[in-house]
Amino acid sequence: MIRAAILAAVLACPVSVCQVLAGTLEGRLVTFTVETWDVRDAPLMVARGRTVTVGQGVEFGLDRQGFTGGLDVVPVNVEIGPTRIELSYPKGIGRFYESKFNGYVLRFETECALFDSVAIDPAATTMKVTEVWAEAGALYINVSGLGFGPASTLALDLSVADCPLS
Repeated sequence: MIRAAILAAVLACPVSVCQVLAGTLEGRLVTFTVETWDVRDAPLMVARGRTVTVGQGVEFGLDRQGFTGGLDVVPVNVEIGPTRIELSYPKGIGRFYESKFNGYVLRFETECALFDSVAIDPAATTMKVTEVWAEAGALYINVSGLGFGPASTLALDLSVADCPLS
């Protein structure tokens, strides 16, 4: 009787779906890019995006990509956990170009509103980031005008909705 119930549960919820329904970013496809704009529909720069599956370790180790309109990408490491995103800056010291939005966009492959909430972890964040928001499956992190360097960090805690993979 118990074996039949366990087998029914396994058949009703394949492993790949059950893991996603647990409210995690693990195993999801995500595209990371850098955008700079004063008017969203007329960006000053959109860097080449990279797409990976969220797993163990650093998902993105972005380096300079060459100047576009006088702007270039600041090297950044992005580590994505099941419900957390951490950014660090391994190279260089400086200040981000100031515009209405200059920052990071992480677009997760999903058809639903992926994030219930996003919060900056003040204990693990040294940057004065104040503008982070989610739209459907995308997360926007605005670092416009902020300083960066090897000691700079940003940690975000996320409440991830129970969205199936698309």
